[in-house]
Amino acid sequence: MSTLQLSIQGTLSKAFGTDALKDRRLTWVDYLRGIAIILVVYHHVRVGIERSHIVIPEMLVNANMIFYSFRMPLFFVLSGIFINRSLSTKSTKQLSWIKFENLLYPYLLWSFIQVSLQIALSNFTNSDRDLTDYTYILYQPRRLDQFWYLPALFNATMVFLFIKKVLQPSLVVHLIIGLGFYILSPLIAKVSMISDWMSFYIFFAIGHVLSGIFFREQAQNFFKSPLSLVFIIPVFIIAQVFYLKYEVGQQTLAVDAKLSGAEYLFRIVNQLYFLLIALVGCITVFILSFRLAKWNRLSFLRVLGVHSLYIYVMHVMVVAFIRALLVHLVGIQNPVVLLIAGIFFGTTLPIIFYNLAVRNGALWFLFCPHKKRDCHSPAATEPMPAPLQRKQVTST
Repeated sequence: MSTLQLSIQGTLSKAFGTDALKDRRLTWVDYLRGIAIILVVYHHVRVGIERSHIVIPEMLVNANMIFYSFRMPLFFVLSGIFINRSLSTKSTKQLSWIKFENLLYPYLLWSFIQVSLQIALSNFTNSDRDLTDYTYILYQPRRLDQFWYLPALFNATMVFLFIKKVLQPSLVVHLIIGLGFYILSPLIAKVSMISDWMSFYIFFAIGHVLSGIFFREQAQNFFKSPLSLVFIIPVFIIAQVFYLKYEVGQQTLAVDAKLSGAEYLFRIVNQLYFLLIALVGCITVFILSFRLAKWNRLSFLRVLGVHSLYIYVMHVMVVAFIRALLVHLVGIQNPVVLLIAGIFFGTTLPIIFYNLAVRNGALWFLFCPHKKRDCHSPAATEPMPAPLQRKQVTST
């Protein structure tokens, strides 16, 4: 290999942080998060195209609704699966601070940055922001595009730690508590800082319950088996056909639905449908992630998974810029072209920016309140306990 080729390879490796793939990690976690973050970016690219008054093919709209049924529950289930492992090596106080650094700090900083840019560049974007939007950071993150997830996961984790330490409920009781939050969440949908974590706490609790059996040999064999993927695909298709036919997603998304009498009962039934369909989707992606790890294919998904947090906070701004450039300067109106370009640049540019300007650069403060290297390692966004790391190394 020539010097030029080595130089290019080294530059690309640094820009995309591929050295993180060599860390002791469970590779299926990277694949799972990589799949999930692509689906998240897909959603916001599609929303931006629609707001630009460009017609989206119905097939792409339906695909977005299908992805909605499980893309965010995946993150909560995954966090719930690993919470006990994290507590086995860290105190409640230490874990709370780590979650603040990895979730709430980036939320507060980047939501402020995004709102500021949307206000300053309102003539060039399709957002409609003013100074009152800053107040949404504190109580209504649903109004801030993608950012609601970060405080929702932080709050869900804090509530979990409180319940586990103070109430010390059994697993069944913890599920019942989560289900109660889930059913009551529509009542306070207008204050999403509260309703968001209530809506998804049940998935966190389910992950916590599953953690007791997830890493057992029988469970691992189930997820690794190619027959499991063959079995789950038709189940997934049936669930999604039902989901689209009865508009479960639209009903669940509605925040202005009537919440009294028969209408509220219908809302609860619809939520239970969504819960079951979401779990089918989560199981499907879990199995697919295990298979990809076994095949060792599509490694770019691992790169996306390792950098999922950085993609999450930056992709809306990147996508808005790319869309404006293509639509207004280049004159491209094809929704498929815009969708592909948005997903590509919305996932790659945040990774490059993070690795070149943040991870070892002067902008370290954009993702962490201190300059310690462990805070800026991509692996730090999902701490992996040492026993699991050693097991992964020996099994591969």
